Amino acid sequence: MKKTGILLIEDNRILRDGIKALINRQSDLRVVGASGGNHDTLLQVRSLKPQVILMDLGLRNENGLRLVTTLTKEMPLTKVIGMGLIPSQLDIIEFVQAGAAGFILKDATLEDFLGTIRSVARGMKILPPLLTGSLFTHVVELALRKGKLPDAVRMTTREREIIVLIAEGMSNKEIAQRLNLSTYTVKSHIHNILEKLALHSRLEIATHSYQNMRN
Repeated sequence: MKKTGILLIEDNRILRDGIKALINRQSDLRVVGASGGNHDTLLQVRSLKPQVILMDLGLRNENGLRLVTTLTKEMPLTKVIGMGLIPSQLDIIEFVQAGAAGFILKDATLEDFLGTIRSVARGMKILPPLLTGSLFTHVVELALRKGKLPDAVRMTTREREIIVLIAEGMSNKEIAQRLNLSTYTVKSHIHNILEKLALHSRLEIATHSYQNMRN
């Protein structure tokens, strides 16, 4: 039986060695290379030509999103699977758009972990079980099929204005006065923002805005 070749990109050496040993015990899978996520990663991919790349989404020394984009452009036949503890729904949308074919939560069962690798290697698109069955799943699946984020989850100009004002610490009433809107309309916009960004509170909106300004 020909084994599926996997390149493992994980900057935690203990975890990397453990995952490698686990995969190499399977009769149909083989780790052809392991990397800590440095500048040599692309050279490894070009040299080893793995069928699947298993990549930590939170690499310390590498921009994971940029790396996925580059990998999928240079090696379109290679499938990229992201690994993370609990990636945010927005993170998953961004990685889907970058070309990732699947995701594995680091607390997944052994059956889910290996099943995801095998399914993605066969050409399937896999989301973490934690996210299946939700409205968000349908949004991501649409992005997986079309390669772009649906217009329904993009921010309008008004919503972007409100995000900035929330980040400045304004209350709903203050935002309404600033933008000449009713408080009810502001609340409606905030509800839409929370839905689109898969967030749960005004504080999370402010945090999200702050992180985006830093990136």
